Amino acid sequence: MSAWKRIRIWARKRRYVIRRRPELNLTYRITVGVVGALVLAGGVVAIPYPGPGWLIVFLGLGILASEFSWAHRLLRFARTRYDAWVEWFRHQHWSVQGVFGLGTCLVVLASMWMLGVFGTVAGWVDVDAEWVRSPIL
Repeated sequence: MSAWKRIRIWARKRRYVIRRRPELNLTYRITVGVVGALVLAGGVVAIPYPGPGWLIVFLGLGILASEFSWAHRLLRFARTRYDAWVEWFRHQHWSVQGVFGLGTCLVVLASMWMLGVFGTVAGWVDVDAEWVRSPIL
């Protein structure tokens, strides 16, 4: 028997024990809900940035789907829509892809400016320009 199969069997046994005790089951479900929601929220924030934003979203939905049927349905729906969008985007002209890339770059730069990243870096190199300071910080 493979190691993964042994781990899955062990996890199922533990989950069965937890389900038999209502107070432990409620605590487990709340924990899964909180962890899944935090991972999902982090993924949504990370979507416009370079890196695995969508992967984190799907990971958060997967965590939630391990306990909640609504999350399982949402995960299937989101994966189907994401795959369809990627397929559509792949067949677009390079100019359309470039506009999307430029838009993503602008969102990233604007959010970095709003969060004060440019002002911090400017302070490191002793540049005192008013425009690099965040308007909200």
